[in-house]
Amino acid sequence: YAPQVCMDPPIKSYRAPWQRMIPHFLRPAGYRSYHSGKWHVFNTCDPEREGGFDKSWGYEIEQFNHFFANGYSATAITNHALELLRDHQRHHAGQPFFHYICYTTPHFPVQAEQPDIDKYRDRYHEGWDVMRERRWRRLKDMGIVNCALSRREPQVPAPHYLAHKAEWDAQFGPGEIEYAVPWDSLTAKQKEFQATKMAIHAAMIDRTDREIGRVLDQLRAMHALDDTLVLFLSDNGASAEIMIRGRGHDPAAPPGSATTHLCLGPGWSTHSNAPFRRHKIWVHEGGVATPLVACWPNGIKARGELRHDMGHCIDFLPTILDLAGVTPELPPGAPPLPGRSLVPSFAQDGSVSRDHIYFHHEGNRALRVGDWKIVNESNVNRGTPNDPWALYNLATDRCEMVDLAAEMPDKCRELQQQWQDCENRYRNKPPR
Repeated sequence: YAPQVCMDPPIKSYRAPWQRMIPHFLRPAGYRSYHSGKWHVFNTCDPEREGGFDKSWGYEIEQFNHFFANGYSATAITNHALELLRDHQRHHAGQPFFHYICYTTPHFPVQAEQPDIDKYRDRYHEGWDVMRERRWRRLKDMGIVNCALSRREPQVPAPHYLAHKAEWDAQFGPGEIEYAVPWDSLTAKQKEFQATKMAIHAAMIDRTDREIGRVLDQLRAMHALDDTLVLFLSDNGASAEIMIRGRGHDPAAPPGSATTHLCLGPGWSTHSNAPFRRHKIWVHEGGVATPLVACWPNGIKARGELRHDMGHCIDFLPTILDLAGVTPELPPGAPPLPGRSLVPSFAQDGSVSRDHIYFHHEGNRALRVGDWKIVNESNVNRGTPNDPWALYNLATDRCEMVDLAAEMPDKCRELQQQWQDCENRYRNKPPR
């Protein structure tokens, strides 16, 4: 878990002496390891020197701009990944490889190339309410979700919003809003501005999809695609954050261009996370639930099937080592690996069992045990104590709208104690 390696909250000057990354475990088995894209780990951790990667090209997300000197971010990351794959084919064709490709799209700021934006310019004028319900119904029809649609929460502000309304208007103009209010309550200018932002966001996803296609085409050209496991996921739910970083924001520039810094915002984030509740930063399902796509033509017989096993990023290392036939040798002082191999779920749903999944992010806390989940929302930005713990049965209420804490206080207290046990186990406190 991130708190075990002092990454949540990040303690950038400290790395535990037992910390290792995936390449360190794979190297004894003959694997070469590559990295392309975002590197948001430690100021003191170089991907090659401390991370164990044979070759790496990355950048800190703090640059907060998708227009690089060598092209748009997703394209530049892919170009580097393809160079590494071609180099591997030329010089190391007999060795297996691990390649971590980390795109920054569609992370804020919402920026995209104009031809990509134009494809979606008129797509989102119906607004987030109508389109959110349509998305939910489609997900249900496809068998991906079976829960109700969570309620839009117009009382929840965008994280990190500017403190003063005058400052807000000066930076963003009259089109930006900080709450997920009803679409029909917006002015014509607000509707146009918000629909444009979502068009840019969609353009970013479109471009990312095509760049991933280029990676798959390269693997196919190397005759390696059929024997390569490709795993794809997002690191969190859609973000409601609104802020200005990096090079700043020019409200007179075309939206989505290099001198703008727009964010998706709570309205479209609520739409994008449908049917789940809340957004990135929160540990409700809208913040933490993302799909994992697995493609391995010669290794996974199933085609287009769904799995409902619980998974977490902590499962990547056990899964990869399982497939590589590597028994992890942990350094002295290292805690046991908390993750599980997901390989059994490739063949059959329901074949990965676990005791719990633990969350603690920016003061927000949660624990999932089977279908039970408790959530405690941080009020640190409001300067008040945390809200009481809420209890949900995800088997019948994945959208987390029916709090059972008052009805089942003993169950809620039981899970609170389990969360505290996890906090004590997984929270790494560096020496002073």
